[in-house]
Amino acid sequence: MAVHRYTEAPHEQRNDFGNIKRIIPYIWQYKGRVLIALASLMLAKLATVGVPLVLKDIVDALDKDLSTATLPLMLLLAYGALRAGNSLFNELRDAIFARVRYGAMRKLSHQVIQHLYSLSLRFHLERQTGGISRDLERGTNSVSSILNYLVFNILPTAAEFTLVAIILLGKYEIVFTIVTFSTVAIYVAFTIMVTNWRMHYRHKMNRLDSQANSMALDGLINYETVKYFNNEQLEVSRYDSTLTDWENAAVKSQTSMSLLNFGQGFIIAIGVTLIMIYATQGVLKGSMSLGDLVLVNTMMLQLFMPLGFLGIIYRMLRHSLADMDLLFKLMDTQNEIKDRPGAKAIEIHQGAVEFDHVSFHYKDDRAILKDINFHIPAGHKVAVVGPSGAGKSTLSRLLYRFYDVIEGSIRVDGQDLRDVTQDSLRRTIGIVPQDTVLFNDTIYHNIAYAREGATRDEVEHAARLANIHDFIEGLPDKYETIVGERGLKLSGGEKQRVAIARVILKSPPLLIFDEATSSLDSQTEKQINQALRDVAEKRTTLVIAHRLSTIVDADNIIVLQDGRIEEQGTHQQLLERGGLYAEMWALQQEEQQLEKEDHIGAI
Repeated sequence: MAVHRYTEAPHEQRNDFGNIKRIIPYIWQYKGRVLIALASLMLAKLATVGVPLVLKDIVDALDKDLSTATLPLMLLLAYGALRAGNSLFNELRDAIFARVRYGAMRKLSHQVIQHLYSLSLRFHLERQTGGISRDLERGTNSVSSILNYLVFNILPTAAEFTLVAIILLGKYEIVFTIVTFSTVAIYVAFTIMVTNWRMHYRHKMNRLDSQANSMALDGLINYETVKYFNNEQLEVSRYDSTLTDWENAAVKSQTSMSLLNFGQGFIIAIGVTLIMIYATQGVLKGSMSLGDLVLVNTMMLQLFMPLGFLGIIYRMLRHSLADMDLLFKLMDTQNEIKDRPGAKAIEIHQGAVEFDHVSFHYKDDRAILKDINFHIPAGHKVAVVGPSGAGKSTLSRLLYRFYDVIEGSIRVDGQDLRDVTQDSLRRTIGIVPQDTVLFNDTIYHNIAYAREGATRDEVEHAARLANIHDFIEGLPDKYETIVGERGLKLSGGEKQRVAIARVILKSPPLLIFDEATSSLDSQTEKQINQALRDVAEKRTTLVIAHRLSTIVDADNIIVLQDGRIEEQGTHQQLLERGGLYAEMWALQQEEQQLEKEDHIGAI
């Protein structure tokens, strides 16, 4: 089955305009605030453009014989009012739009995380957590940045440019408008051309940054494995090698940015100089007053100052669009396992499970399960054993519907798993996995995680059944003990017992024990097995087992080999048959005898 894998999209595959359209619904839910913010923006720009107009009148009022000049008080008050109004409306725009910007950012982050949880197990097994977390962070921040650039920089600059153009066309010779428009056109064309040329450095920086972050996070998560093989220097070297490539790309990015900045400054300098030359000639000819010279100069400075900053904004906008594209590519990743239209919640009457001629493969070139056919009557315990790689754990993943079968079907009380909602199915199944991973939180949180709203008495009762309550009470912080990243502060057996307590608290009608006692010593294993038998009583139970001693009481034992059912029956029946199960049993009995002899010898 072909599955779309999340990868960084090349620049040419991006749809920036489409991505911008996709963020509109996130901001339009605050349309009242958006309209008020835009009105404030226009008022602020009217005040900004009004300043040089009033300044011109002030200069013209003073440009006469000082003995006859009077204080232009009203003009000065108007000048101050426009300055204050500009500041007031700018800050009002920022304050009103803050809710829009951060609200959109929060909602998008919520939807992305929700989407990640909805994706299939295959996606999460193939992903690089560190890289995705960095892309998620940059992507959600990019939405805020893009809104910030549009509302606080691009739209205000466009509004101011329009107002200035109207004034120039209405009051002065056409040459001023031509010079202004030409300068802006050359500036924009140069900025786009150079920015597009240097964008690949930014893409490379992003890719290497995510790669380095993934390496660091992966190494730290697997800290113990790194230590086991003395590979600290290897991990640091790999990390530094990637950062070296990132450094080189960053230097090239900064160098090209300096070239772009100089070119932009040079274009603006030429434009302002030409404007001042024509304005000065107009004053000498008498066609323009000294106030007109001040007006034109002030307007050009007001226009080109944000235009100079607009170059940086354009680059940052392109960077943000690249980051946002990665985020939307992630959101567009299709879920492999979907509920069918009209799927209903599963109804558990008795809890019978049936694998009906099931075949499955992860990849087309390697079959994992071949024509698996067996039945678990309600309330019965069925165990699956076999060599490593026989497909035992795949059965539990299919029952939990992390994957869909390729051929055949799996039914619970006659209901095909593909016809019921995934949420309702998983609420009916409790699983103790082979590799228990805990949250970096308290022991209490990790047990109570099984059932929201569980009381403390219920949590402690589950811990007692899992034979871990006394251990927890012996810790300094008791149930408030932090277990560490992935539960590293607990031993394998302690983590396994927390997982067993968790599934006891969930109390589902269907149970899966995927080598649930694999990390326990023999003494603890006996105690836990009794607890497992108690919790599994009157529940339909599928046990994936490595230690055959843990499943001798199973109602039926299925022996898998190379993805097929080799044999099945009760423990005694399989021993009498003298097949693969009998060989495995004899081998394990011999290993246990050797362990006992070694233990006695050590004493």
